[in-house]
Amino acid sequence: MEGQKRNKKVCVLGAGISGICQALAREEQGDDVTVYEKQSQVGGVLKSKIIQGYLLDYGANTLSLRSKKLKKLFEKFHILEQAIDADHNCSKRFIVRNSKIIALPTGFFSFLNSPFLSFQGKLRLLIEPFIRPKNFKDETMASFIERRLGKEVLEYAANPFVGGVYASKPESLLLKHAFPSLLELEQKYGSLFKGIIKGGINRDEKLPKSRLISFQGGMQELPILFAKHLARKPVLNSRITTVLKENNGRWRVFGETSEKEKIEEVFDEIISTLPSHCLTEIEWKSVTDVHLIGDLAQASSPPLALTFLGYSREQIRHPLDGFGFLVPEVEKRNILGTLFSSTLFKNRAPKDKTLLTSFIGGERNPELFDLADDEILSLSISENQKLLGIQGNPEFSHLVRWPNSIPLPDQSTSMRLDAAKVLTERNAGLVFSGSHILGAPLPNCIT
Repeated sequence: MEGQKRNKKVCVLGAGISGICQALAREEQGDDVTVYEKQSQVGGVLKSKIIQGYLLDYGANTLSLRSKKLKKLFEKFHILEQAIDADHNCSKRFIVRNSKIIALPTGFFSFLNSPFLSFQGKLRLLIEPFIRPKNFKDETMASFIERRLGKEVLEYAANPFVGGVYASKPESLLLKHAFPSLLELEQKYGSLFKGIIKGGINRDEKLPKSRLISFQGGMQELPILFAKHLARKPVLNSRITTVLKENNGRWRVFGETSEKEKIEEVFDEIISTLPSHCLTEIEWKSVTDVHLIGDLAQASSPPLALTFLGYSREQIRHPLDGFGFLVPEVEKRNILGTLFSSTLFKNRAPKDKTLLTSFIGGERNPELFDLADDEILSLSISENQKLLGIQGNPEFSHLVRWPNSIPLPDQSTSMRLDAAKVLTERNAGLVFSGSHILGAPLPNCIT
């Protein structure tokens, strides 16, 4: 019928959480969607594995459910029916100061008594409402925090937090890309404290109470649950090698399966959710301004190693009564932090056992990533022994490496966002998405 919208044939590259959610959204519009994934399972960096009774998450360990929009999406696809909540103790967080693990304050009075900051550091923090706002075009996270909250907060709060979220440094991240809500608070209220007291940014979009969740089978269960709702199962073990823009405006993809079977299919649209560093593995033919894909491929993603250590509970003196601890760079230690994984979720370790997940390398210490497996594990064991009061060696150890871990919202981000926009404008039907475009936090890649 004339004027009636024609359903499109859409190709999604990558079956990570972003690719799966993009595919579901397009199916809801009535489009015919095919998802290609070179790995043997969906999930991308969300990988979970059980080894010797320990449940290991190779990517994100939790998801913070804060927005009404995300909750509504989860309810629509029956995700929350499978979710499990983190232990109530996990609201407690720790940092390392002077080689000791210190609990972060959870309220004003605990803040006054906490050794987390010095007396001078607390005074500097409390004058934040009186600091005049400024407007810098490309201010770094480090500059913003030091300007508004002081150097000590930068060193003992922002630095370890950024190390835990991005495996990076505040000096490398642009505030407007990494934590835009902080910038909005200053612009709207003139003060972070005033803004928080008045409810923050977009408060009507937030849930009254947030939830920290995972799943019985680990975080990989999240993309698996979403993928079950796709009309067509993702095509796994399939590597796309070439994307060709045809004269008629359609797109032809070429590739092969792990069994060397050829793939050739024509689509109306291509949505790439591949990681930045994977984009140049594909030959993009007849794409206008194809050189911009080189810009997209330049996301900084520092190398990161994760160690998993299993102990008998009685080996560890620390009560492990929290989420875990982060390590400020000024403490000059070899780990970025450690999660108390079996405190978060009891099924992460066998009965009477404890699982610790530690992070090594990142932008802070990239050279440590190049050490041999046993050397990295030894560093992790030694650091956790000293900080947590652990007696003896772990009964279980495992290591996973991410040569390209988390795409950083740094100086290259604006260039990459502009490149993605121009490529889409000049090549109808070509879209680039994924964490290097949407942002690394998990909710960004889902909604």
